[in-house]
Amino acid sequence: MPLFAPEFAADPHAHYREMRKQNQSLMPVELAPGVPATLVIDYRTAVRILNDPEHFPADPRTWQKDMPADCPILPLLEWRPMATRSAGAEATRYRQATTESVGTVDLYALHATVEEIAVSLINSFCEEGSADLISQYTFPLIFGVLNVLFGCPPELGQKMAAGMASVVEGVDADQGNLMMSEAMLELVALKRAEPGDDITSALLRHPADLDDLEMVHQVACQYGAGIEFQQNFIVNTLLFILTDDRLGGGVLGGSLSTREALDDVLFNDPPLANYLLTYPRQPILIDDAWLPAHQPIVVSIAACNNDPAVRSSDRTGNRSHLGWGAGPRTCPAQSMAYLIAQDAIDQLLDALPEIQLAEAPTWRPGPFHRSLASLRVEFPVSSPLHIS
Repeated sequence: MPLFAPEFAADPHAHYREMRKQNQSLMPVELAPGVPATLVIDYRTAVRILNDPEHFPADPRTWQKDMPADCPILPLLEWRPMATRSAGAEATRYRQATTESVGTVDLYALHATVEEIAVSLINSFCEEGSADLISQYTFPLIFGVLNVLFGCPPELGQKMAAGMASVVEGVDADQGNLMMSEAMLELVALKRAEPGDDITSALLRHPADLDDLEMVHQVACQYGAGIEFQQNFIVNTLLFILTDDRLGGGVLGGSLSTREALDDVLFNDPPLANYLLTYPRQPILIDDAWLPAHQPIVVSIAACNNDPAVRSSDRTGNRSHLGWGAGPRTCPAQSMAYLIAQDAIDQLLDALPEIQLAEAPTWRPGPFHRSLASLRVEFPVSSPLHIS
């Protein structure tokens, strides 16, 4: 199964169901033409792998030696000095720096920041009666919030966002990788000279004593994940609210909270659908299948969440999904991501309660993300809002 094909992006859940008919927890796939991997579609197998970094480390350096330089996904998966691409003490050091720097964020101040940016954006299109919620709302909102969180000038953030999009899409990925590195190197230099109350400065102050290269990759990882996957988190939830009778009606009618809608999306269409890669150090037997050494093992977060062995019909309040990873691969920024997404959605629905889908959305192809190309909506013309 080529995970990069448009046919897969159009309806991945149908392909997961076909895979499951094989009665296997591990399926052979291609991440790009000629790049084999093993996809984990069984929930318990995924949890076992994610909690065993000794046998399933995240360091890809041996694998990438055999990859051609023009491999479109290499810039996204190649080794970098950061927790999600390292193993052992290295990974622990980077993860501590990341977790503790994210922990310095004032969530009350973040709430005010999201509200201010959201209201300004809503006011820019509320009198038009229609909008593309990606280009006119979620992207500029996340872009503005991240620039505040990282103390990043907008021009550097723009380079970072464009570079991350190229890397995730696998289109001109090398150029995108270079853009990201250059932008973050400039930001690190700026914050060494003029530290502030932001995540970048907190990383620089951390006892891990990160050098410039390490700093670039810690910031790029966090900023890139925010700009690409936080946006998808919000947009995918908005799509569900607007199209799913049970979920959408519940949120718009007040019987379901936005938080419950967000968790429902993390079960069904998580922004990172297939990720959390590991590379066994030696051939290993798992679930009656031999996995080759140094070949990518990719956890299908979306497929595992929908494993019939663990899925129930009522998931209200259930957060057992793998949308945030598991074990040492758990996302350290969950509270922040939930807050941003919930505030962004609540501001929009409060301002435009009669919003509805204007056209059928299309999904961007790619082996890892679950991402819409656009989300066009229409609504009754509304007067501009005032910030409370």
